[in-house]
Amino acid sequence: MYKLTKRIIDLLIAGITFLIMLPIFLPIVIALRLTGEGEVFYFQKRIGLKNKYFDIWKFATMLKNSPNMGSGSITLRDDPRVTIVGKYLRITKLNEFPQIINVLKGDMSIVGPRPLVDRTFNAYSKEVQEKVYHSKPGITGIGSIIFRDEESLISNSDMEPHAFYAAHVAPYKGALEMWYQKNKSTITDILLIFLTAWVILFSKSDLPHRLLKDLPRKPKELDLVSDGIS
Repeated sequence: MYKLTKRIIDLLIAGITFLIMLPIFLPIVIALRLTGEGEVFYFQKRIGLKNKYFDIWKFATMLKNSPNMGSGSITLRDDPRVTIVGKYLRITKLNEFPQIINVLKGDMSIVGPRPLVDRTFNAYSKEVQEKVYHSKPGITGIGSIIFRDEESLISNSDMEPHAFYAAHVAPYKGALEMWYQKNKSTITDILLIFLTAWVILFSKSDLPHRLLKDLPRKPKELDLVSDGIS
């Protein structure tokens, strides 16, 4: 029953959102076409339901060869690979909008664990790798909400980006996604949709931890780095 309800909610939200956002969608397409390298969409292999690959849709916000440049699969704050238009799309999260197409196709859900590339997925423990995609990946989810400042967090660390991700981000993000697997329900999904909108408006808010009191505790190493983010 939950899966059927979730799919109905996905189709309703994705369909309504697409229609509402269409007037914004078209100017973004034109702006991307006329700037940067002229690319509008970015397609990338991501890991999805039952660990099967699919092509994720995003607006192109970085240089085409960015996976082979700089920090590779990890994007940093003020990353030079990000285009001028892409910078604003990433700040507003509008770069994620084309994933509505993935939801309509059935590759993704509105709420679920974020779909990862191989390198970041492999930073998870074996247990998390085996269980995290028992649900369809989502446009948003508890990992996305808690790590909404991930780019700044990684940039603020003294460690090499991939080393910091593997040592500190992946273990906690994995714990959060396991929390979702244990607590997923229609009510949980509605709460996470609400919290997504909330943290976009109030990025420093601690409401997710206050509202979801049984969330895994944030490691002190991440707290120490967070304290240094302006």
